Amino acid sequence: MTDGGAAPGVSHRPPDQPYRRVLIKISGEILAGQRGWGIDLDVLSSLSLQVKSVLDLPVQAALVVGGGNIYRGVASAALGMDRATADQMGMLGTVINALAMQDSLERLGVRTRVMSAVAMASLAEPYIRRRAVRHLEKGRVIILAAGTGHPYFTTDTAAALRALEIRADVILKGTKVDGIYSADPVHDKTATRFESLTFADALQRRLKVMDATALSLCMDNDIPVIVFDLLCEGNLLRVVKGEPIGTIVTTGPAR
Repeated sequence: MTDGGAAPGVSHRPPDQPYRRVLIKISGEILAGQRGWGIDLDVLSSLSLQVKSVLDLPVQAALVVGGGNIYRGVASAALGMDRATADQMGMLGTVINALAMQDSLERLGVRTRVMSAVAMASLAEPYIRRRAVRHLEKGRVIILAAGTGHPYFTTDTAAALRALEIRADVILKGTKVDGIYSADPVHDKTATRFESLTFADALQRRLKVMDATALSLCMDNDIPVIVFDLLCEGNLLRVVKGEPIGTIVTTGPAR
């Protein structure tokens, strides 16, 4: 890496540990829990414990949080609101979630920094790539809010972009299901789960992994994406350790 070596007190990963720096994408829908809106404090606490568990491996962790539990810009745009304005409101929702995640992690003794793509100096640091990398090297969890800072881009695209900028080894997309299926398993009982996929297949089949912009970014820059059930306690640690959890999407051949 051009931005420095390992963090003080953080050794290089053991040979059997596949990832040293991970970006974890957490959707707003997960934070909402069973209610479907707002922030479920029990879910928030559970997710924070999972994040804390991977820091001892050692692993450097960045989080990108969505805002769908607070506000969904696309839905409001469909009802007639200006899309750019609606998306900006959605960005503010991600900041709310980021601050909640920061509070929950720091209650566990985890050092964090919230970094926003939209300037709001009294709440968060501005996102600056080199500063973000330095926080990671010092063992801090960075929570990246406000998406890319621009309308028309999803937080999935923000996750892909930030992962590339900080040179993450992998994007871990936490969802409510245990991987990627050939169809919606809730409505189609014949749907089958993939162990792995190529980005090209995911794009061609229009599978709901990430939006096309995010998938294309990952494909062009060869960064793998693992989709897994984040609500299952311990899954994050298992994924980071390299256990075959969920579905991995890569540039290589699918199985």
